[in-house]
Amino acid sequence: MRYEPVIGLEIHLQLKTKTKMFCGCPTHYTAVAPNTNICPVCMGHPGVLPTVNDLAIRYGIRMGLALNCTIADHSKFDRKNYFYPDLPKAYQISQFDLPIAADGHMDVVVPGGERNIARIGITRAHLEEDAAKNVHGEDGSTYVDFNRGGTPLIEIVTEPDFRTPAETKIFLQELRLIARYLGISNADMEKGHMRCDANISMRRFDDNDKPVDIGLNPKTEVKNLNSFRHVERALEHEIRRQTKLWEAETPPMESTTRGWDDAKGVTTKQRSKEDAADYRYFPEPDIPPLALREIAEKEKSSLPELPAAKRTRFESEYSLRPSDARQMCDDPALADFAENVFSELHSWLKSLDDIEDVDIEKKKLAKIVSSWLLSRLGGLLMERSIDIRIMKISAENFAEFITLIATRKLNNAGGLQVLSLMLEGGD
Repeated sequence: MRYEPVIGLEIHLQLKTKTKMFCGCPTHYTAVAPNTNICPVCMGHPGVLPTVNDLAIRYGIRMGLALNCTIADHSKFDRKNYFYPDLPKAYQISQFDLPIAADGHMDVVVPGGERNIARIGITRAHLEEDAAKNVHGEDGSTYVDFNRGGTPLIEIVTEPDFRTPAETKIFLQELRLIARYLGISNADMEKGHMRCDANISMRRFDDNDKPVDIGLNPKTEVKNLNSFRHVERALEHEIRRQTKLWEAETPPMESTTRGWDDAKGVTTKQRSKEDAADYRYFPEPDIPPLALREIAEKEKSSLPELPAAKRTRFESEYSLRPSDARQMCDDPALADFAENVFSELHSWLKSLDDIEDVDIEKKKLAKIVSSWLLSRLGGLLMERSIDIRIMKISAENFAEFITLIATRKLNNAGGLQVLSLMLEGGD
């Protein structure tokens, strides 16, 4: 008997807006005193009316388009009812049956994986407000800081299409990069900008490698995953745990929620898993339905080049190795800088009269740029704790520096000295 993991993800992405989802309170909540950025609307006082954040709507549509989703012509908000201390209204304004985006997909490249390219279906992407933050004090009490409550979120729900923990990790890293390219979120898991819950069950195959189970078995939802490594480790643990249960003929009989304890490397049961009926969804009466067709057309026309397309173009246009193209494109600012450098260098190549094969020279330049930009300049920036966004070296000056290396007017030792001086003064 062979067991195959069936994994799906639920990702909450905090949107980078200045104000909350349904009120005018600021969204920054970490560098201010607790319960400062709040108002009667986000605290759910009687008689108040929520107002939809237009930018959050556009950001949500932008992400839906990037995930190849169908954008709804009409959408609406719903009340998701549950009582918990971090939810002052006793309900969350979310979306249920008419999300802004649905039926999409994302292709992820999995080097050395069981399948080189994994197509992950996107069930839906919908908007909602974040809950407040529980703070556990040293005295054993739990306090609630409502500054975060009401911050715009987009929840992305995937199909159960992942087959390995490595695939989930790569997917999440690519999703973070897409969010940064779109400019809608910083998507830092460690800072809570992106939070992930993983659903996992096992599928049995007989000795002829034919599936034994019809449909999906009861799933386990794993929470408290605040880094890519935590997601990968938690799923690896669950695969081992659930496989042992199946082999002992005591498989999971109901869907449950478990928390990840990274220090111990185990998951612990929290509760039985709720379903939609437990939340008693009904349409939000204070917010009119949304007409999205015109907004979606505008967002589609202004969608930037996404990471996967940029990597492919960097390889073909600038003759970069796939690994170097990926490293450059992993940071939008670094990718923009590199693009400007190559633009200057290719103009320089065209101005030369003694070039026999331009393609060969482009490949040589690609190796030199990769070496000096990613390794040497990257190392100097790290030593000085400087980000490429604020360094003094312009793309034009760096390209001129590369021409000195390429024409051997500077050797490696002299190049490092010159590059250090350039970092200090910019000349």
